[in-house]
Amino acid sequence: MSTNKFNLFFENARLLSDKFNIVPLLYGSLGLEYLTGDALDADDIDILVPRVFITDRWQGFKAVLEEHGYVLADEHEHAFVRDCVTYSYADIEDLEFFAGINTEDIEVHEVDGVRFLLLSLEQYLAVYKQSSKDGYRVNVRQKKDADKIRFIESKL
Repeated sequence: MSTNKFNLFFENARLLSDKFNIVPLLYGSLGLEYLTGDALDADDIDILVPRVFITDRWQGFKAVLEEHGYVLADEHEHAFVRDCVTYSYADIEDLEFFAGINTEDIEVHEVDGVRFLLLSLEQYLAVYKQSSKDGYRVNVRQKKDADKIRFIESKL
């Protein structure tokens, strides 16, 4: 498992909590890896935060991350790099429109005093099934998404 990436996520989550009172969602492959305990070789850290932080409050959000050593890599994708690890931020509100997931139904977890959100296997299945229909992901990530769908279904 990506113990180091988990620790990096928890460090980032503590920063988001301390500076903005955000309880972030650990998303993507790393979140699925955390949930299942299976090594999925996540290559980045995907984090969902309230939309306001990547829209109206983006400049302040970006400034705090940069003050803590995160270097903006792609402003359009809200991606930063720190210590050769990419952190990508997106808005959590899109989950409802995208995959029918109500944010109030997402479980809160806590590790060493750091609170974060984590999708259930059923919620991950909904995300990856929807992702497999997305234009970019169909062309670029289709096999990985299909593999993840089979993986999740085997866990359910």
